[in-house]
Amino acid sequence: MRVRQAFRFELDPNREARIALAKHVGAARFAYNWGLTRCLEAQARGEQIPSAVDLHKDWNEWKRKHAPWWVEVSKCAPQEAFRDLERAVRNWREGRAGFPRFKRKKALADNKARLTGSIRVTPRHVQLPRIGKVRTKERTDQLLELLQSGKARILSATISREADRWFVSLTCEVERPDPEPREVRGPEDVVGIDVGLEAFAVLSDGARMEAPKPLERALRLLKRRSRQLSRKQKRTVVEQDPETGEERRRTVFSRNYEKAALRLARLHRRARNIRRDFLHKVATELAKAKPVLVVEDLNVRGLARNGSLSRTIQDVGWGAFRRMLEYKCAWYGAVLLIAPRDFPSTKRCSRCGWVGPALPLSQRVFHCGACGLEVDRDLNAALNLRNYGLAALKGPTGSSPGSDACGDPSGGGTAPPGAGLRAMGR
Repeated sequence: MRVRQAFRFELDPNREARIALAKHVGAARFAYNWGLTRCLEAQARGEQIPSAVDLHKDWNEWKRKHAPWWVEVSKCAPQEAFRDLERAVRNWREGRAGFPRFKRKKALADNKARLTGSIRVTPRHVQLPRIGKVRTKERTDQLLELLQSGKARILSATISREADRWFVSLTCEVERPDPEPREVRGPEDVVGIDVGLEAFAVLSDGARMEAPKPLERALRLLKRRSRQLSRKQKRTVVEQDPETGEERRRTVFSRNYEKAALRLARLHRRARNIRRDFLHKVATELAKAKPVLVVEDLNVRGLARNGSLSRTIQDVGWGAFRRMLEYKCAWYGAVLLIAPRDFPSTKRCSRCGWVGPALPLSQRVFHCGACGLEVDRDLNAALNLRNYGLAALKGPTGSSPGSDACGDPSGGGTAPPGAGLRAMGR
């Protein structure tokens, strides 16, 4: 099967390459904000928001008069930025996100640029458009072997800066071997996974996985470095535009401010890397261990709005874990079933099916009002998810292998007749 897979390498650029990388990231951010300004102006006039093609046409006319630096960067950087803006506007129209915001140099997610075109890979270098060859800190033999054998094709390259380090992520179309069908022999091959805050995940077989919670561990040092940054000097300089004569205000930061900001960014990067490494290992282990996994379709964004638990929820990374499970199950031949959001996994008795009132977070033990069962609330939820998976596989609502139950991104639906029997190897 052919899948899209990203290969990420840390770069080791020299001074010239570092300047070129920064120019492309800055050009992509500038073009995105330029296009967003045009979109806001069109929206204020009651006109249709321009598409990426319209923005690129206007950009080609505007840049020759107002952006003389455009010849120093690849045309792909602003072009792909306009496509990202169009996608953000589409997500806003369809209710999946808020209206796009302006990108900032300080935000980690805004220090990226995507490039297309002629991209080549050597054992220790990556060649990018207009930037040239950039040395990597690790060998690229795995990707190079796939490219030379014709099992992979590079689609794009995304350069990003995290604190003082540069990375390149090569999005490729890779030919992976079709996973072997995995037979479900009994209920023990179906595992319910309940994610929580006390333990990151509780499985229906009783296993518990503890999250590293890197942000919580580094919170004390994080606050101290944030206070140190806030005390550094910065001043506002008023400049006059030589062409229009208009006054512009620009903030000038001291050298100590830049050093403090770098120390803070490094701490955030370390916490993010610890969390990402943990999630990848857990998702891979689960996808390889069991044929059928059952999780709940959580509204992570809505839960994160809880003021008292917002930081804790974002620290464990439920959303990233769900996304990793989706594609890793497809790679390793496991079935991922998604229980709908209205499924009462926590307040239903896993023994008799009695549904009680909602449990407060402080109550860690589930008490059944019908059969008298007393069990840990997370384990009870995992058992209910396993029961949901067994019923889905045996009934007409079985799920086919891959991400999302029945291939429906909404988290529910009905699979073709017999899909559950096929997943059970019958």
